[in-house]
Amino acid sequence: MRKTATKQSGKIPAQPGPREVASVKPGVPADAESVIPGAGPSTHPGERPTVRLRDAGPDDAPRYAPEWLELREGPDAAARAGDLIDPLRIRLANLPGKAGLVIHDLGCGTGSMGRWLAPRLDGPQHWILHDRDPYLLHFAAVASPRSAADGSRVTVETRRGDVGLLTPDALAGASLVTASALLDVLTREEIGTLATACTGAGCPALLTLSVAGRVELTPSDPMDEEIADAFNAHQRRGGLLGPDAVTVACEAFSERGATVRLHPSAWRLGPAESALTAQWLRGWVGAAVEERPELKEPAERYLRDRLEACRAGELKVVVHHSDLLALSRPTGGAS
Repeated sequence: MRKTATKQSGKIPAQPGPREVASVKPGVPADAESVIPGAGPSTHPGERPTVRLRDAGPDDAPRYAPEWLELREGPDAAARAGDLIDPLRIRLANLPGKAGLVIHDLGCGTGSMGRWLAPRLDGPQHWILHDRDPYLLHFAAVASPRSAADGSRVTVETRRGDVGLLTPDALAGASLVTASALLDVLTREEIGTLATACTGAGCPALLTLSVAGRVELTPSDPMDEEIADAFNAHQRRGGLLGPDAVTVACEAFSERGATVRLHPSAWRLGPAESALTAQWLRGWVGAAVEERPELKEPAERYLRDRLEACRAGELKVVVHHSDLLALSRPTGGAS
């Protein structure tokens, strides 16, 4: 899903919609009929707050509520492609310098990528967390892991910034770039900028949970495909790549000399994830209606039926994503 409309996926993304976004304070559950910020339509088309840095007033609420990021953290962790960790470890072991890893996490949110990845890598690690939202940056820093797989120390720092301004110089000394639910909310130019920065700095990139444009709901409904098509069209608004992002990223990294590996990373949501599924449904259908207003009445019935099935524990959803590992040619003489 689009990251500003949903850092859900399937990330990290700007979805204006017919339903007003609720103002959610940390620790306060959202009303049953509202959409947690980040899980559904936003009020500012085209904004991608975890990617872009813009001036924010004191009343400018975060677009991604911690409640949404907390809901998705478990399914995100279960979905990420563990099969990409071994080739990543091998590359990191062969990077020049043995002082420890320096990892840049783009659009870090509450830091779930670090909590998932840091305990899977050996050696001292210093994580540089990038996000537009200072509250989320603070949360990510406080909740960051403290030790690596082998017990080595993990430290963090936070930065507010713009992925569109990344350069090889900005990544000087980086061992790895990571992001979650990010690619699908970028333009072709921004993905080119990201690929140039990573390959120019000679560091690998692990980019997880990019939407693949495919959703499976069980039991099925005749409207499933129509809603999915409308949502995918919404994801491509304003030049954003949506479900085309992984293909574009593969091409961009490959053209710059990187070796690219792909692995599926689907959310598999059942009765245990009903709270997440309900929020995802509202965002998914809301974006579809925003794209095709003629769907409003049948979509309202569809959403009502789907939410009832979700509450009854009768609905299962598979949201397909892809994880990408780009292994750039190292600089500094490493093999």
